Amino acid sequence: MEKLKKYMSFIFILCLIFNMISIQAFASNNDKLKVSARNAIAIEKESGQILFEQNAYEVVPMASTTKILTALVAIKNSDLDKVFEVSKNAAAVRGSKVGYKAEEKITLRELLYGLMYRSGNDAAITIAEGIGGSVEGFSDIMNHFAKSIGIIDSHFQTPHGLDKEEHYSSAYDLAILTSKAMEYDVFREIVGTKEIKKEKYNFTRDYNNINKILWKIPGANGVKTGYTGGAGKCLVSSVNCDSKDIIIVVLNCPDRWNQTEKIFNYIKDRYAFNSDTTKQLVLGEGNPVLGSLVKDERVINAFTQDGTQYEIDVFKPYLDIKEGEIIGAFKVQENNIKKMEHPLTSYKEITSVDFINILGIQ
Repeated sequence: MEKLKKYMSFIFILCLIFNMISIQAFASNNDKLKVSARNAIAIEKESGQILFEQNAYEVVPMASTTKILTALVAIKNSDLDKVFEVSKNAAAVRGSKVGYKAEEKITLRELLYGLMYRSGNDAAITIAEGIGGSVEGFSDIMNHFAKSIGIIDSHFQTPHGLDKEEHYSSAYDLAILTSKAMEYDVFREIVGTKEIKKEKYNFTRDYNNINKILWKIPGANGVKTGYTGGAGKCLVSSVNCDSKDIIIVVLNCPDRWNQTEKIFNYIKDRYAFNSDTTKQLVLGEGNPVLGSLVKDERVINAFTQDGTQYEIDVFKPYLDIKEGEIIGAFKVQENNIKKMEHPLTSYKEITSVDFINILGIQ
């Protein structure tokens, strides 16, 4: 009988341990957000720090989120008051349209509202033909510009995003693209507003924005919806949080409005944001000698309350260091996964021998 009691006690303890492990595993799994999107990502605009990602680097169709690049190329390459004529080709395009008629004359500024507010494929074709001479010519400009801002896994075949075999991007590339576009006041004004009356800029008609995220999340200030049969429902959003723009991308996401809000709430509850300088970060890690050498450059860092680690790498120089040259890196990790890396640059000239002696590098 005594042996049976000991055996039962042993089984009870094992079950208790198993339950505790299961509870911990369940809690750990719940810490990892999952959304009902094929691809998703969230980044802080200014720093590019990734705050959440789910299959974010897969190359996929991206529908009318393409028009973010179309708008940015237009803003960079043409006068907003220039008048474009709507061609028969533009007026006859399939899919979502503003309803421009062939031979209508529309300023580029108005076309951009038609493009981003109404997702007008007719606006996209008119812009492409007006700037690039043809859709193919404009696509070449799009691809060159995309590569110039670090978008290397995407290829653009149209200005509107209707499904084409060689037209694709990734959630990550779209987030980087949007971060760049949001640097422009004209772009921010267009994507961040809900309606515009024709009287404001002497347009031909009033426009209302179809992007519901502007109403759904307080602080939302853009950006673009998208849908095709190949891409599914897509949404690229920007939401201002603690004076920082959070760029959120969901692709092939049937519940795109709610899933975007879910990602934003996850970030809002999980992260706080610091606006520091590289010098402050280095000094904060107890390295006054290196802190006296690095240039005081502003950085933004999103951090969690726990699980965030900082690491300073100092590079051993083989030549004398000039002002502005990189002498190390400040790394931010979360649960041993690198989240971002800030270069540390020298604020003055220093010989390699003096640098090694000052820091005691072996």
